[in-house]
Amino acid sequence: MDLGCARVSTAKQDLERQIDALREVGITADQIYVDKKSGSTVNRPGLIAVLKYARDGDVIVVHTLDRLGRTVRDTLSLIYDLAAMGVGVRNLADPIKVDSSNPADPMAHLAVVLLALSGQMERTYIVERARKGGSDSEGSACGTALGLSPASSAAASG
Repeated sequence: MDLGCARVSTAKQDLERQIDALREVGITADQIYVDKKSGSTVNRPGLIAVLKYARDGDVIVVHTLDRLGRTVRDTLSLIYDLAAMGVGVRNLADPIKVDSSNPADPMAHLAVVLLALSGQMERTYIVERARKGGSDSEGSACGTALGLSPASSAAASG
């Protein structure tokens, strides 16, 4: 049985795009588990519920692999724990498709590692940009506005 798992990091974010994608592949609303909590923790009610429900032969389907977790360690641990239970993982929208329901497939293992690493790197870059953005929030302009001469751009930026 396919079980859907969707997550956004904050209550302000919208789950609909992920839920719609899961429904498009035939997962019913009662089989979609959702969280509005950071992926930096595995202590998420929806994730805990899908892990308790999943049985041998089930596949947990996610929009993108980083919906399971934000660190390589957590994501790989989760996928290996699921494999030990006979539960696979499949993604829908990542550029590299993952279907870990066949544990003997070495390319699936490679894809999982690459996507987990990519998710962790993305998170690191987001945190770094947010940290740097805080120091730039005083309103300093960067560059020249398109279509303006340097003198006009300087006058426009005040």
